[in-house]
Amino acid sequence: MSRWLISITVMLPTLIEILDTSVVNVSLDHIRGSLSAGIDEATWAITAYLVSNAIIIPITGWLSRVFGRKNYLIASIVLFTVSSFLCGSAWSLRSLVIFRILQGIGGGGLQPLSQSILLESFPPSKHGMAMAIFGIGIMFGPIVGPLLGGWITDNWSWRWIFYINVPIGIISVLLALFVISDPPYMKRVRMKVDYWGLMLLAIGLGSLQFVIDKGQREDWFSSSVISTFTIITVVALTLFVIIELFSENPVIDLRLFRDRTFTSGNILMFFAFFNLFGSIVLLPIYLQTLMGYTAFLAGVVLGPGGLATIFALPVAGKLVEKRDPRTVLIFGIIISALSTYLMSLFNLQADFWTLVWPRMVLGVGMGFLFIPLTTMTLSHMPKEKMTEATAMYNLLRNIGGSVGVSFVTTMLARRAQFHQSRLVEHLTPFNSSLALAKEKLSAFLAFRGAHPVNPGVLIYGELRRQSWMLAFNDAFFLLFFLMMLILPLVLLMKRKT
Repeated sequence: MSRWLISITVMLPTLIEILDTSVVNVSLDHIRGSLSAGIDEATWAITAYLVSNAIIIPITGWLSRVFGRKNYLIASIVLFTVSSFLCGSAWSLRSLVIFRILQGIGGGGLQPLSQSILLESFPPSKHGMAMAIFGIGIMFGPIVGPLLGGWITDNWSWRWIFYINVPIGIISVLLALFVISDPPYMKRVRMKVDYWGLMLLAIGLGSLQFVIDKGQREDWFSSSVISTFTIITVVALTLFVIIELFSENPVIDLRLFRDRTFTSGNILMFFAFFNLFGSIVLLPIYLQTLMGYTAFLAGVVLGPGGLATIFALPVAGKLVEKRDPRTVLIFGIIISALSTYLMSLFNLQADFWTLVWPRMVLGVGMGFLFIPLTTMTLSHMPKEKMTEATAMYNLLRNIGGSVGVSFVTTMLARRAQFHQSRLVEHLTPFNSSLALAKEKLSAFLAFRGAHPVNPGVLIYGELRRQSWMLAFNDAFFLLFFLMMLILPLVLLMKRKT
């Protein structure tokens, strides 16, 4: 069967699954109004999907062995499609959350399954191009998701962001039935179920995703709920590791991490998506809260970076096939780090192109980072372990993105408070410069015939803008620092043979 037809078959359902991780965000206000829910309640429609998705991703390899990979792929697409229809038909927030859990269970296995099938369908010499195809899919989703979700919600209804998955899901099932076939080592096998491992993994990862998603909103460990779930996470995952290391049929084969290249690659991918998601969350907040951009114009600033990634991926794929992938990876890390350094230089007078170029640099860097990193991390793994390896790789990639978002939003709030407390020290009656500024501002407002406003209020508002700007500079600079910090890990990775 043509490897390009296989690529379309596995990437089509994967793309809509990735879209659904971000498409709901922009429609949340409409969902909240339609289902008569508060904003905190409505966010459960996002959290429920992320939690169930995180639980399923790492056990994809085990489920593939239990049911057979083709059977599991088709079952995942069917469940995702049916639950998408149910989400669109939801009559209350509770029903929507339940259907989103089912949707996350159905969609969780699609990314690792598509990645492993692509790597097996292409010969090792073409793995760079195979990962370029996969990379375009996973990079395209977060870019198009918010734009598509906003357009559908504004012009049709929020329900159609789910209904639109149904025809694509049906086509994907038909293609999978006729195009995908299981190699002998991925046929269904009988094995003893590791119930303890499954239970501890579900509890541990579910609690972890809850802490990451709700931590900043609940002010982290000042909340008893977050503290409790953190303890549950640590205890459950610690017991899980101990049990899996001694299990005959583990849910996740942790022995994969004995491979130095695989372990280093997973750590690098964690921090790469930490950087990517952290920066693309900070940028819209900065643009809309400090620079006065609309949501659409903020999307226009982000869009070219996504296009740069899509163009960089096939170029990187070709280079990986001809050169040492480590060289390409080092270049990608440095370029990605450079982009966040440029963002740390933003100020309140930045023009449009000053904002666009660093995002485009990040797009190029991520393209040259993703392909060699994925190829080196996974290409040398035994084929019978490929689905398990891609499952762990995708799990750490997703967790890296979630942790990155949570980390930068927390740091942003804390640093803004820090800078505000430092700047406000200079707002005293004894500051002659402040008194002069108040006089000039009052004179200017009087000259313009503006409505009387206390100059002190305007000055304090500007102080808050400056403190937030400094906080954004700090957050972007830390992302740059963390990216440079992981460079030595590249030296631990073996060159692809």
